[in-house]
Amino acid sequence: MKIAFYGTGLMGSGFVRRLRALGHEVNVWNRTPDKARRLEAIGARAFDDAAAALAGAGRIHVSLGDDASVDAVLEPLAGAIAAGTWIVDHTTTAVHATAERIERWRARGRTYVHAPIFMGPANAAEGSGLMLLSGPKAEHDTLAPALQPMAGKLLYLGEAPGRAAAFKLFGNLTILGLLGVIGDVNRLAHALDIPAGEAFGLFEHFNPGATLPARAARVESADVTQPSFELAMARKDLRLMIEEAQRGGHELVVAPAFAALLDAAIARGEGHLDVVAAARPRR
Repeated sequence: MKIAFYGTGLMGSGFVRRLRALGHEVNVWNRTPDKARRLEAIGARAFDDAAAALAGAGRIHVSLGDDASVDAVLEPLAGAIAAGTWIVDHTTTAVHATAERIERWRARGRTYVHAPIFMGPANAAEGSGLMLLSGPKAEHDTLAPALQPMAGKLLYLGEAPGRAAAFKLFGNLTILGLLGVIGDVNRLAHALDIPAGEAFGLFEHFNPGATLPARAARVESADVTQPSFELAMARKDLRLMIEEAQRGGHELVVAPAFAALLDAAIARGEGHLDVVAAARPRR
């Protein structure tokens, strides 16, 4: 199949390399033309004009920066994209805007599928990682044979068009949240005159990420009246972290925010509950 690929940054370039390795003809376009032209070395055909890149393409792939850039690139092409063309968007975008975009293109007679990813550029080039997909099951079943070789693992999330966008945000929130915690560990280590490498060496033996599914399940469904880690004791531990960091001349960032959440729970009389109670949204 000939594919038109819009957006040849780090991820897009990786995907183009994968598509070429799979034997597809690929037309490429990028707002910075030189990034597209570099892919001519692997047999892609670069275009300076976005509409010209559609020539002969049976499927369009998009990997851009945000909702605004997706619309800025695709909306001017609405009249040029042939009826029946599939548009597969790998961009991380807003949930409601994604659902609206899917319906808008559907009304035009085009099938627009949101397929965000959890992978880096190297994964995109070798076809390993995780790709999310939501929308009508028939669309998933039709596209799966084409998308599976691009991703390694394809996860179907149901009929609602915005679900893939939502789950992509869930994953990125977790990744960024963990990075924020690692930053606080780094600050605390510096405050205690312990090299960061030694502090991080703990994670070679203690993997808190392995407990993530169980902790998430406890947040969602467990009885918080039978604590395994009492909320008040967790608040005490946060106080120790914050105080030790301050004593060493550093301010933690994530820990105080979570401490404030626990303070509010304690003020409601929830200090005796399991700490996961603080992670539940207030109704």
